[in-house]
Formats: sequence, structure tokens, C-alpha cells
Amino acid sequence: MAAAADLQPVMPVLAQRYEHETGTKLVVSFGSSATLVTQILNGAPFDIFLAADYVFPEKIVAAGLADGSAPTPYAKGTLVLWTRKDSGLLPLSLELLTDPRVKTIAIANELHAPYGRAAAAALRNMKIYDQVSPHFVVGENISQTAQFAESGNAQLGLISLTAASSEHFKEIGTYVLVPTSQYPPIQQCAVILAKSARKAEAQSFLTWLLSSPIQSELPKVGLGAVR
Repeated sequence: MAAAADLQPVMPVLAQRYEHETGTKLVVSFGSSATLVTQILNGAPFDIFLAADYVFPEKIVAAGLADGSAPTPYAKGTLVLWTRKDSGLLPLSLELLTDPRVKTIAIANELHAPYGRAAAAALRNMKIYDQVSPHFVVGENISQTAQFAESGNAQLGLISLTAASSEHFKEIGTYVLVPTSQYPPIQQCAVILAKSARKAEAQSFLTWLLSSPIQSELPKVGLGAVR
């Protein structure tokens, strides 16, 4: 499985549950959606691709490499602003993005990471992009971006709710939601690869992921349900 970096805190939990319920083991490679698409287009032998948006899996469909005519939505992503509890920037608010004390803001690369694209869109809609962009510490994917904020290498981080909802991040930091009205919906979609020798197993996993019991659990790990 190729999985977008925002799923890094989530997939171990889902994979363990799926293996327990079905006996099927999931082997997961994480990366930015753009990086994973490049690997797939270059022939990487994945069975299924779980992206952080619609655009990147659509590229797999357009290249004729998907088993199906369109990506399948499996979850909704949410963007948050996060900081360490010892950052000296509490109480946290979006207004702090333009606070003179803030010199470093972690953001994912908007060309490679859907959460980076969402963050950039939000900052532009809030009319503060040009003001805050000199402070950017850019991560290749949303996982690396979260690490910049976690380590203190960035005072603030525009990261995924999946990362902010993890026990470690809740313990050492705090977050506020970026209003969903400020960025395009993060519609996370999946495609099964046409050349996969395990299409049936991949489809079984996707069906399980879309089942009511699993969809109802997604908010606990920072994802929105699509069904």
C-alpha cells in the first residue's frame, strides 16, 4: 500500500485492526501524494494508493494505471494550526500567524502535499500569505511538516488533524482548527492499481475502510467520514 503522509499516525491502528479481523497483513509505504504518484507512474509495485486528495489519484486514472474509472473517496482531511505547549504562544489562535514573535511557520510543500496546498489556500484567503511566507519552514510532506513543529524547529505548524490528534502531539502541544471555509475540501481518495496481482485483497480492504463501523471510527483519528 502507498499511503499519504497524513495517514502515518492512522494506518498502524487500522492495519492492526484489519489484520486481526481478516488475517491479511498490510505493508505500507508513506510519502507525499506527489512522490507516491511518481513512484507508481515509474512502475512501483503497489496494490492500492491512499492519497490525501482527489488530484493525485486522478493522475493514476488518467495514465490508465487504475483499476476503475475514478478515484474512490474514503475520508475527509482537516487542517489545523498547532504549537508546542512550551512555545510561549498560548492561548493559540490563527491571529498568532501574524504575531511579530513568530519567526518560523511549518507548512507542507503545496506542489507535493495536498495539506500544503490547503494551507497555502487558507493563508491566501485570509489575506496574510505574503506577510507570513518569509517565515515558512517547508516540509516535503505533512509528516515532515509536523516533525518541524514537534521539534520546535518551527514555532507554529499548519498540519493535519491526524497528526494533531495523535497521543504524542496532544501531550506536548495544542491546536486550533483552520476554518474549512478558508480552503478547498481535502477529499482523500483511493485507487486500486490495474497491474496489481492482489486486486481482490485491495478491494476487500477498501470495502472494509468504507464500511459503517470503520467510517464511524475515523473522527477519533482525525479524519472525517465520507459515508
